[in-house]
Amino acid sequence: MTRAGHTALETELKTLKSEERPAIIRAIAEAREHGDLSENAEYHSAREKQSFIEGRIKELEGVIGLAEVIDPTKLSGAIKFGATVTLVDEDTDEEKTWQIVGEHQANIEKGLLNIKSPIARALIGKEEGDSVEVRTPGGDKSYEVLKVAYI
Repeated sequence: MTRAGHTALETELKTLKSEERPAIIRAIAEAREHGDLSENAEYHSAREKQSFIEGRIKELEGVIGLAEVIDPTKLSGAIKFGATVTLVDEDTDEEKTWQIVGEHQANIEKGLLNIKSPIARALIGKEEGDSVEVRTPGGDKSYEVLKVAYI
Protein backbone atom coordinates (compact mmCIF):
# COMPACT_ATOMS: atom_id res chain seq x y z
CA MET A 1 0.00 0.00 0.00
CA THR A 2 1.08 3.60 -0.36
CA ARG A 3 2.24 5.72 2.58
CA ALA A 4 -1.05 7.72 2.43
CA GLY A 5 -3.12 4.53 2.63
CA HIS A 6 -1.05 3.22 5.54
CA THR A 7 -1.42 6.52 7.42
CA ALA A 8 -5.19 6.55 6.86
CA LEU A 9 -5.56 3.03 8.27
CA GLU A 10 -3.36 3.89 11.28
CA THR A 11 -5.49 6.99 11.95
CA GLU A 12 -8.70 4.96 11.77
CA LEU A 13 -7.23 2.35 14.15
CA LYS A 14 -6.15 5.04 16.63
CA THR A 15 -9.62 6.64 16.53
CA LEU A 16 -11.33 3.30 17.11
CA LYS A 17 -9.10 2.46 20.06
CA SER A 18 -8.96 5.88 21.73
CA GLU A 19 -12.47 7.26 21.04
CA GLU A 20 -14.95 4.67 19.75
CA ARG A 21 -14.02 1.80 22.09
CA PRO A 22 -14.24 3.88 25.34
CA ALA A 23 -17.50 5.48 24.16
CA ILE A 24 -19.16 2.12 23.52
CA ILE A 25 -17.96 0.78 26.89
CA ARG A 26 -19.65 3.77 28.56
CA ALA A 27 -22.82 3.17 26.53
CA ILE A 28 -22.92 -0.49 27.59
CA ALA A 29 -22.44 0.46 31.26
CA GLU A 30 -25.21 3.04 31.01
CA ALA A 31 -27.58 0.58 29.31
CA ARG A 32 -26.88 -2.02 32.05
CA GLU A 33 -28.09 0.46 34.64
CA HIS A 34 -31.52 0.48 33.00
CA GLY A 35 -32.30 -2.97 34.39
CA ASP A 36 -33.38 -6.21 32.70
CA LEU A 37 -30.86 -6.91 29.91
CA SER A 38 -33.04 -9.44 28.08
CA GLU A 39 -35.48 -6.70 27.00
CA ASN A 40 -33.03 -3.80 26.85
CA ALA A 41 -32.71 -2.64 23.23
CA GLU A 42 -30.03 -0.04 24.10
CA TYR A 43 -27.85 -2.73 25.65
CA HIS A 44 -28.19 -5.08 22.67
CA SER A 45 -27.52 -2.24 20.24
CA ALA A 46 -24.41 -1.16 22.14
CA ARG A 47 -23.11 -4.76 22.29
CA GLU A 48 -23.65 -5.13 18.55
CA LYS A 49 -21.73 -1.91 17.89
CA GLN A 50 -18.96 -3.09 20.23
CA SER A 51 -18.69 -6.32 18.26
CA PHE A 52 -18.36 -4.35 15.01
CA ILE A 53 -15.69 -2.03 16.47
CA GLU A 54 -13.65 -4.92 17.90
CA GLY A 55 -13.86 -6.76 14.56
CA ARG A 56 -12.69 -3.69 12.66
CA ILE A 57 -9.81 -3.17 15.11
CA LYS A 58 -8.65 -6.76 14.57
CA GLU A 59 -8.97 -6.38 10.79
CA LEU A 60 -6.97 -3.12 10.75
CA GLU A 61 -4.26 -4.54 13.01
CA GLY A 62 -3.90 -7.51 10.65
CA VAL A 63 -3.74 -5.36 7.51
CA ILE A 64 -1.28 -2.88 9.02
CA GLY A 65 0.87 -5.68 10.40
CA LEU A 66 1.21 -7.35 7.00
CA ALA A 67 1.38 -4.17 4.92
CA GLU A 68 4.31 -3.37 2.68
CA VAL A 69 4.50 0.39 2.22
CA ILE A 70 5.66 1.46 -1.23
CA ASP A 71 6.75 5.01 -2.08
CA PRO A 72 5.51 5.69 -5.66
CA THR A 73 7.93 8.64 -6.07
CA LYS A 74 10.82 6.16 -6.20
CA LEU A 75 9.30 4.21 -9.10
CA SER A 76 9.40 4.82 -12.85
CA GLY A 77 8.81 3.08 -16.17
CA ALA A 78 5.83 1.02 -17.26
CA ILE A 79 2.58 1.11 -15.28
CA LYS A 80 2.75 -0.68 -11.93
CA PHE A 81 1.44 -0.29 -8.40
CA GLY A 82 1.48 3.36 -7.31
CA ALA A 83 1.35 4.80 -10.82
CA THR A 84 -0.91 7.76 -11.52
CA VAL A 85 -2.30 7.10 -14.99
CA THR A 86 -4.17 9.46 -17.30
CA LEU A 87 -6.30 7.65 -19.89
CA VAL A 88 -8.61 8.72 -22.66
CA ASP A 89 -11.67 6.63 -23.48
CA GLU A 90 -11.29 5.87 -27.20
CA ASP A 91 -15.07 5.87 -27.72
CA THR A 92 -16.06 9.06 -25.87
CA ASP A 93 -12.74 11.00 -25.73
CA GLU A 94 -13.32 11.40 -21.96
CA GLU A 95 -10.11 11.74 -19.95
CA LYS A 96 -9.75 9.99 -16.60
CA THR A 97 -6.89 10.00 -14.10
CA TRP A 98 -6.43 7.23 -11.54
CA GLN A 99 -3.74 6.15 -9.12
CA ILE A 100 -3.33 2.38 -8.78
CA VAL A 101 -3.43 1.52 -5.07
CA GLY A 102 -4.06 -1.43 -2.74
CA GLU A 103 -7.56 -2.69 -2.08
CA HIS A 104 -7.79 -1.12 1.40
CA GLN A 105 -7.00 2.34 0.02
CA ALA A 106 -9.14 2.14 -3.14
CA ASN A 107 -11.85 4.76 -3.63
CA ILE A 108 -12.95 5.29 -7.22
CA GLU A 109 -14.62 8.66 -6.42
CA LYS A 110 -11.22 9.97 -5.24
CA GLY A 111 -9.41 8.53 -8.26
CA LEU A 112 -7.86 5.65 -6.30
CA LEU A 113 -8.14 2.46 -8.37
CA ASN A 114 -7.96 -0.99 -6.74
CA ILE A 115 -4.97 -2.96 -8.08
CA LYS A 116 -7.31 -5.97 -8.41
CA SER A 117 -9.86 -4.15 -10.60
CA PRO A 118 -10.20 -5.14 -14.27
CA ILE A 119 -8.92 -1.74 -15.44
CA ALA A 120 -5.84 -1.78 -13.20
CA ARG A 121 -5.00 -5.38 -14.16
CA ALA A 122 -5.22 -4.43 -17.84
CA LEU A 123 -2.99 -1.37 -17.32
CA ILE A 124 -0.13 -3.14 -15.52
CA GLY A 125 2.95 -3.24 -17.78
CA LYS A 126 1.60 -0.74 -20.33
CA GLU A 127 3.35 2.51 -21.24
CA GLU A 128 2.39 5.96 -22.56
CA GLY A 129 0.79 5.71 -26.00
CA ASP A 130 -0.38 2.10 -25.55
CA SER A 131 -3.99 1.09 -26.18
CA VAL A 132 -5.73 -1.00 -23.54
CA GLU A 133 -8.77 -3.23 -23.98
CA VAL A 134 -10.68 -3.74 -20.73
CA ARG A 135 -13.52 -6.18 -20.14
CA THR A 136 -15.70 -4.64 -17.43
CA PRO A 137 -19.08 -5.66 -16.02
CA GLY A 138 -20.55 -2.83 -18.12
CA GLY A 139 -19.01 -4.13 -21.35
CA ASP A 140 -15.72 -3.84 -23.21
CA LYS A 141 -13.87 -0.49 -23.08
CA SER A 142 -10.88 0.82 -25.01
CA TYR A 143 -8.49 3.34 -23.50
CA GLU A 144 -5.30 5.00 -24.64
CA VAL A 145 -2.63 5.71 -22.02
CA LEU A 146 -1.83 9.45 -22.22
CA LYS A 147 0.45 9.85 -19.21
CA VAL A 148 2.12 7.75 -16.52
CA ALA A 149 3.47 9.51 -13.44
CA TYR A 150 4.79 8.42 -10.07
CA ILE A 151 3.88 11.16 -7.60
